[in-house]
Amino acid sequence: MRLGVLDVGSNTVHLLVVDAHRGAHPTPMSSTKATLRLAENTDDRGDITDAGADRLVAAVGDFASIAATSGCGELMAFATSAVRDANNSEGVLARVRAETGVNLEVLSGVDEARLTFLAVRRWYGWSAGRIMNFDIGGGSLELTSGGDEDPDVAFSLQLGAGRLTRDWLQTDPPGKRRVAVLRDWLDAELVEPAKALRAAGTPDRVVGTSKTFRSLARLTGAAPSAAGPRVQRTLTASGLRQLIAFISRMTASDRAELEGVSSDRSQQIVAGALIAEASMRALSVDELEICPWALREGLILRKLDTDMGGELVVAR
Repeated sequence: MRLGVLDVGSNTVHLLVVDAHRGAHPTPMSSTKATLRLAENTDDRGDITDAGADRLVAAVGDFASIAATSGCGELMAFATSAVRDANNSEGVLARVRAETGVNLEVLSGVDEARLTFLAVRRWYGWSAGRIMNFDIGGGSLELTSGGDEDPDVAFSLQLGAGRLTRDWLQTDPPGKRRVAVLRDWLDAELVEPAKALRAAGTPDRVVGTSKTFRSLARLTGAAPSAAGPRVQRTLTASGLRQLIAFISRMTASDRAELEGVSSDRSQQIVAGALIAEASMRALSVDELEICPWALREGLILRKLDTDMGGELVVAR
C-alpha cells in the first residue's frame, strides 16, 4: 500500500510518502517539508494564535492534497509538542478537521518516544542488544532504553531545541555566560531521568535520532545525506564540545552557511547541541550512532504490524 505520514512539529510540517507492506522495508517515494514555526505562533496564554492556526490549516490542506495526488490510500496525520502543549489545541484540531477533512491526532510525549524507539529497534535489529535512544525535537527531548521493541523506560521532557532557544538563548549569538547557565540547568533537569535509564541496564548501543542529531553529526565530520542512509554516522562527546565552542560564538545567519545546517534550524542548533551534550554527559556516553529512522517510520511500522484501522488514519 502507499501511505502518507503527515508530521506537524514545532518547526515544520513534513509529509513522507512511502510504499510499504507488512514484513517489508518501507520504501520512501517522496518527502515534502514546509516551515511553519508553530511554537513561535503561540501567545503568552499558551494558545496557538489565529495566524498560527490559519497557517496550520492551510499547510495541512496543501499536504493532504499532495498525499492524494501521490496516490496515498491512507494518510496518517499527527502532531507533537507544539499542538500537544497548546491550551486551545482542541479548538485548533476541530478547525483543521472541519476545513481540511484531516483528523490530526496528537501523540503523547511517551507515545512519541516509544514509536521512535520501535523504528530504531527495527533499523538495527535484535543483534543490537539493549538500545538507549535520544531524540531532540523542537519542543521536547525523548529518552528511551530497552532490550525489546517496546522500551523498558521512556521519558518525554520539555527540553526541545526550539523551546530552550526561546527561553534561554534570545541573543544572537548567545552570550558565554548564558550558555554556561543553561548547561548547569540542563544537568540538573536530567539527574532523575538519567538515574532511571541507568537502572534499566547498560546499553549495548546508544543511538541518536532527529534532524538535530543528524546536523550535529554532519558538523563534526559525518558523511553528508547524499551518501545515503546506510552509511554509519557517529557523534562523539569530544567533537560535540568542540563544536559548541565554535557555533556558540556565531550568529544564526553565519551558522546557516555551515554544511548540514538549514536556515530554519540555524537559530536553534546551539540549544540542540547543548541538549545533546547534556544528555550524553548525564548518561556517560562518549559516542552515539545516528539512526536515519525515527518517529514517522515508527508510526508506519506500528500500523503495518497491528493494522490500526481508523486510529491515527484518515482515508482520502
